[in-house]
Amino acid sequence: MHTPSPAEPTLPDDQGLQLLTLDTLRHLVGNSWARLPGDTLVVLSRDAEGNLYSPFSSYARGRYSPVHGLTGEVYPLESELAADAELRDLFGKVPEGARAALVLYPLG
Repeated sequence: MHTPSPAEPTLPDDQGLQLLTLDTLRHLVGNSWARLPGDTLVVLSRDAEGNLYSPFSSYARGRYSPVHGLTGEVYPLESELAADAELRDLFGKVPEGARAALVLYPLG
């Protein structure tokens, strides 16, 4: 997949939460989690309160735009939209403030 290059604004942090960036994830994987066994399961919570859990299944690169606080929508990369008419019809215009994101999907 292609990497979008425009500079993007940071997400609002109105709840005092630390947002996870790829740099933070790399640090955790390379340092804090480096000695964990390779068969350690990655589990995602459905929400911040810890309601329902599911194993990590797949990931995608996209563009994230918050709608309500830190809850939002994910859109295809600009390069994917440019190359695929069906995606353009399906998603239309990506919101102005959307930023590049690594999207993690749970199994269920």
